[in-house]
Amino acid sequence: MNIEQMKTVLKEIVTKTSLTPCVVGHRGVGKSAGIVQVCRELGRRYVPLRLGQMEVGDLVGIPYREGTVMHWSRPSWWPTGDDPETVVHCDELNRAQQEDTLQAIFQFVEPPMAGGQRALHTHTLDRKHKVVVTINPPDGSYQVTPLDRALIDRMVMLYVETDYRCWAHHAERQDFDRGVREFLAVNQELLARQGGAMELQAEPTERGWEMVSILRQQCRFPGELEMEVYAGIVGQEAAIAFLRWQAERRERPVSPGEVLDSWPAVAERVRQQRDDLQAVTLNGIVSLLREEPNLTGQREEHLMNYLDCLPRDLRFAMVKELLKIPPVALTLSKDEHDGVVLEAIRNISSEAGRHG
Repeated sequence: MNIEQMKTVLKEIVTKTSLTPCVVGHRGVGKSAGIVQVCRELGRRYVPLRLGQMEVGDLVGIPYREGTVMHWSRPSWWPTGDDPETVVHCDELNRAQQEDTLQAIFQFVEPPMAGGQRALHTHTLDRKHKVVVTINPPDGSYQVTPLDRALIDRMVMLYVETDYRCWAHHAERQDFDRGVREFLAVNQELLARQGGAMELQAEPTERGWEMVSILRQQCRFPGELEMEVYAGIVGQEAAIAFLRWQAERRERPVSPGEVLDSWPAVAERVRQQRDDLQAVTLNGIVSLLREEPNLTGQREEHLMNYLDCLPRDLRFAMVKELLKIPPVALTLSKDEHDGVVLEAIRNISSEAGRHG
């Protein structure tokens, strides 16, 4: 992806998740500048950490004692709960010169557990603050430390490449010298030479699929970027297979059994169905309930969830059909379901009155 695409993805991840994006790119491509621009556009404070220049004490603070208890002072860069929303940029992660520095920052770049807070030794980070990482690829062109699998698995890897159109747009906004801009317009190959392959060999893992799940539930990426984002988590082969499988499933309507028995697993697919596919699902549920009208507690809950997600006209049509099935009609008449079906029932009654 190019820098502008990276900024689009970064905004989604930073504003909607607690995951840690890691931007991988060759020198001068604009990784840091892009992150600064994202912070400005989001109105977030920007705090850079040049990890190649830092030691463990710069990260965890200096120890001091209170009576018989040892504490660590808060580093000056550490955002507090009173500070405005901040992005902490862990720059040059794989340039950390000391092994213990890299081990210390490992905990900080790891996304917090569900409901927890990101931490570094004894310090905890307020949930409103986010962390972004940048590195140069370990392709032999840079003096960098290889990152182990466990660390890579904890980040969303975003691979950024040079792109003339992005550079030209930036150069125009910054009013670069006209002669330089015109020269590169006809000599684009001299803007920057692509380095070696940047892949850090992401592979499918349980943690990786959990991150893909979080991104799919909470973020919306342009279609042409979705595969790149997921490939940076579970690898290209797995990402391609997953998106191909999704595309094939989108052409098939969700089955009645899936809605009534596995609603949480298919809820998002149902919401994204085209109207023609939704009609197939709706009619299938009505047919199934004519054959099996006695709803279990779970099926009742899932049916209500399905009705709640339908557009107003489809909900009206479905409730109208369901009221013709006595056991289901009794379920719909419960007071607890008024928020979902009451308007449809009133419209049906009004319609019947007009035709009567």
